[in-house]
Order: sequence, then C-alpha cells, then structure tokens
Amino acid sequence: MTSTASFHRSSSTGDELPVRGEGDLLARYQEFINAESLDWTRSYRKLRQLGSGGQGVVFLGERQGADRFRLPVALKVFSPESYRDAEAYHEDMERIARVALRVALIQHDNLIDIHDFIEQDGLRVMEMEWVDGYNLREVLTQRMLDVTRERVGARHWKYVNNVILTQGPIQPRMKPGVAIQVLRECLAGLAALHREGIVHGDLKPSNIMLKRTGDTKVIDIGSAIDRNAAAARRMWSPVYAAPEVLDGGENSPRADLASLGYVLIEMLSGRPAFEGLTSYRELIAAKADLDRRLPNMLPPEVSCNDLLLHLCRQLVAADPARRFSSAQAADLDRQGAADFHRQFVKGDLASEYENDIRVWLEQLSEDVG
Repeated sequence: MTSTASFHRSSSTGDELPVRGEGDLLARYQEFINAESLDWTRSYRKLRQLGSGGQGVVFLGERQGADRFRLPVALKVFSPESYRDAEAYHEDMERIARVALRVALIQHDNLIDIHDFIEQDGLRVMEMEWVDGYNLREVLTQRMLDVTRERVGARHWKYVNNVILTQGPIQPRMKPGVAIQVLRECLAGLAALHREGIVHGDLKPSNIMLKRTGDTKVIDIGSAIDRNAAAARRMWSPVYAAPEVLDGGENSPRADLASLGYVLIEMLSGRPAFEGLTSYRELIAAKADLDRRLPNMLPPEVSCNDLLLHLCRQLVAADPARRFSSAQAADLDRQGAADFHRQFVKGDLASEYENDIRVWLEQLSEDVG
C-alpha cells in the first residue's frame, strides 16, 4: 500500500500567504526576485521502499510542488545505527555530503543525479533521481527471463536469447555484445568520477541500473570516497571488493575496475564469480586464482574469444598494477572494451544494443524483481 508519511524541509516563513489581489501578488513577485536568499518548504511523500543496506533505506518518494506538480525521486535515509554516537554520524554525513556535492556537479549521463542533501530531525536524507528501470541484480534472475518469455512473441523471444539475455548455469547470462555495452557505459561513468578524484567504492550488480531508455547508470554513491581527503569510514561488499581492499589496502580507481570486472564475469558466465565463499581468506585466495579459472567459468562463445578473455583478465588482475591504468583506458585502449565492439562490427555481428535493451524492457511489467 502507498504510505502517506512525508518529509518536510524546515522553513521560517510559516503558512503560505494568501493571494489578496493582483497588486499584492505583483509586489510579492518583486520582493521574491530581489531577495538574496529563498526560504521555503519542500514536501515529499513516501511511496514504497526500494531497497535497504548497511547505510540505511532507500524509498521511492514524490516531491510535491504547486499546481499538482509531482516528481518521482529516490530518497536515501542514512541510518545512525552503526555509528558509536550522534557526533560520529554527523561527522560522516558531512563527508558524504561533500562527496555528493561533487558528484552532483559532474552531471554525467551514466551517473546517478544527486538533487539535494537534507537534514530532517538530525537524520540525513539524500535526494536523487529516480531511475526508471531495473538493476543488474534484478536482470540476472530467472524471474526476469521467465517474464520475458511470457511477454514477448516467439520471434522476439528468439532474438532476446540470441542477442540480449539467455539461460545460464545458475542464473541468466548476458550475451557478450550487450554485456560489453553495459560495461562501457559503467566505465564512462567511472571515468567521470575518477577524474574528480572520487572512487565509487561499492560497485556490484544492485548498484548498476539498466534504464528503460536502454542506457546504463551507476548508482548509490553513499560509499564513495574522496582520494584526497583524510581516511574515512569505509563500507563495501566483500564479494565484489578488490583483493587489496579486503586485505586492508587502498580503495583506488583500479579497485573500482576490479569490482566492475567481477560484475562483467557474472554477466557473461551466468554465475557469481565467488559463489559460496564467505570468509575474507577464501575470497582473497579465489580472487588471486581467478585468472586461471576464467576459461572454465565462461561459456565457450566467451572463452574462445582472446580479446574478451584478455579484457576480463586485465580488469580483475589480483595485482592492481596489472589492471588497466584507468576506466578510460579499459574502454578505449588497445584490447579494451571498444576494441571488442569493433570486432563485432567487422564480423557483422554488431547490434543497436541500447535500442535492443530499450525495446526489451518496455515489454516487461514494473513488478519484475
């Protein structure tokens, strides 16, 4: 059911002034445009919970304006539960707000848009764009494949299986052309972050969205860190964290590349790269050995392609120095992701991947997941 709970920004102006006549309205207009600051109330309505994690809860909300203006937004409410006291919470929120502001100013098509950072009764709420689509964790489920089979015609179902998504050994897997399209757009978003000295720090399938428009967005920058700032409280997902991060080392741009590489392997193989492993020791050992195991993990159409196998290996190399030097290099350098797409073009196997994704997602209901 839809919740009627609301967030309100504080305001010192009280109730809205009534309109008393044309002259009065014009006077208030003149006062408004000449004012140095604006102090008004912004109201939100909570619609439903989108997700939760170690940092808090994300809601789909509705920003309510005048004259029935209603804008869907995502509202991330940061939980104080894991902090020793309110002071530690507020200190970390100041750090997150500084990083969020820098991300907001980037305005890149493949990065989540940050609208505001709000204080409400001591709690902090990040207002972000609501991304209309599915995260990769939802996409790589049997439910997604089953609903696709139900919704599309036989001819398009065959096309989806050949070009977009097909059955994998444990979960659905993406076909190479589409997987590399998703990878390249993530790399573009990461490159924009890294140029500003910001590391995402928590790349995983649930933090990558496929929009209904067909393009990809990297979301959830709550764990992002400023490389030039003092050491900060760090949060990340062990399964997708680079081995040096698990071992207490630096969370760097190359660590983001390793995390994205693990996501790529999962997209291509139809199985999590480190399924069933729980301890840090097991994960570090498995990540050190991933290069050797890759040919057997990936389907034949992937493992037989030297360029694609090299791309995977250079993203997830256990030694950060052996990874691509940057997100941009992973995309555009020799034997990078762009080279693989060029290989598809030369072989007359390329497709309009964004359009393929758009047409596919348009046929699915909003309740898939």
